[in-house]
Amino acid sequence: MSAKRPAAVVVLAAGEGTRMKSTTPKVLHSICGRSLIGHVVAASRELDPEHLVVVVGHAREQVKGHLGEIDPDARTAVQHEQNGTGHAVRMGLDELRASSVALDGTVVVVCGDTPLLTGATLRTLADTHAADGNAVTVLTAEVPDATGYGRIVRDSASGAVTAIVEHKDASDSERAIREINSGVFAFDAQLLTDALGKVRTDNSQGEEYLTDVLGILREAGHRVGAAIATEHHEIVGINNRIQLAEARKLLNERLLRAAMLSGVSIIDPASTWVDVTVTFEPDALVHPGTQLIGFTHIAAHAEVGPNSRLTNTTVGVGATVSNTVADSARIGEGATVGPYTYLRPGTDLGKKSKAGAYVEMKNAQVGEGSKVPHLSYVGDATIGEYTNIGAASVFVNYDGEKKHHTTIGSHCRTGSDNMFVAPVTIGDGSYTAAGSVITKNVPPGSLAVARGQQRNIEGWVARKRPGSAAAQAAQAADPEPETDQ
Repeated sequence: MSAKRPAAVVVLAAGEGTRMKSTTPKVLHSICGRSLIGHVVAASRELDPEHLVVVVGHAREQVKGHLGEIDPDARTAVQHEQNGTGHAVRMGLDELRASSVALDGTVVVVCGDTPLLTGATLRTLADTHAADGNAVTVLTAEVPDATGYGRIVRDSASGAVTAIVEHKDASDSERAIREINSGVFAFDAQLLTDALGKVRTDNSQGEEYLTDVLGILREAGHRVGAAIATEHHEIVGINNRIQLAEARKLLNERLLRAAMLSGVSIIDPASTWVDVTVTFEPDALVHPGTQLIGFTHIAAHAEVGPNSRLTNTTVGVGATVSNTVADSARIGEGATVGPYTYLRPGTDLGKKSKAGAYVEMKNAQVGEGSKVPHLSYVGDATIGEYTNIGAASVFVNYDGEKKHHTTIGSHCRTGSDNMFVAPVTIGDGSYTAAGSVITKNVPPGSLAVARGQQRNIEGWVARKRPGSAAAQAAQAADPEPETDQ
């Protein structure tokens, strides 16, 4: 049985992250479509805590603004000076007390730069804490290289946690330990509050270490336990761009593995990248070199890629999308897109429609069965059902100041190299001649011809380009050209 909901989760996100060498605060760097702090907050919310408070410091206004966007209910506390993790947690608890929050139960403390941490692992920590009746429970993991991490020191007989020693304060024998502190804890709220008031600063950094709380509680006769993470990658913190890239790869692999286990075919996971908000239906197929971003959804039997980038785009059942860039588009059931197609925001392709090679669309609604096969720009337009747009057509939607709309009806056939100068309407069942510049509305069932009369000036090449290769070819084809009358 799961433990009751925690009284609070405190997220530590006050650090500057100088090793990122960035003007962007460390916790605002993103992987797989979500900021580092966003991943941690999302995992924390899976515990359904009564209160969630994020301790901010460096670039706090930026971080607070971001939190307001992703989780408006999250509280923030300010750590004005970076005096250690214990001090940061005190600031978080002080913020809750200032709001007359009386904490009773479990307080979970997490780090804001651990994007691989899952809600399931936090739930295991909280459940272990409650089941064992601990004053504090630390989440630990065994790692191949423990450099830089606090070591878990255990009693050799009972296995109880006796101390957490920071790397810089550890002895040689302690540095040989591979079980490390994740920086994630579950505390009894009241005992945590009391112990924080006793934390000292007599260490190499002159800071208040949260880990010292364990020793204080243990010396007072309270139980200190541990919950071991099954996957050590979950607790990895991000301190530089290399670690950021490594975490992105690990999270991407996790997301693709879940997709494949749910029935999605990923041909080459190594070259496929997805965001945490991407969703699939079983029997979707993703080819190599594909990036799926934001709230993109791939329906059953749809086929995406190769070499496609879809952002906030919905791909319908059985649709195919090849070598395409799409942003905020809807691709209907059985539609065909690509290759080398660009679908911009507002594009809505109907059932069994087509946006073919070298086609760009923006704010365009294309009806069922209609086709824009190749080499065309369709902007600010509505196209009815079962209409064919000829090659090299341009919907001239911008007059230099305003965008205008073009409407083409159902069962129309427009010629190649047409210019539709908006605003203009082509009625149902109409045709337009190749090479036409359409500036007036075309009634239903009409043929619109808007081009100059062709005039052939015979003998022009011989007179104007005598001796040229063209003139010689013409002479060979027609030894006695007629003159223009």
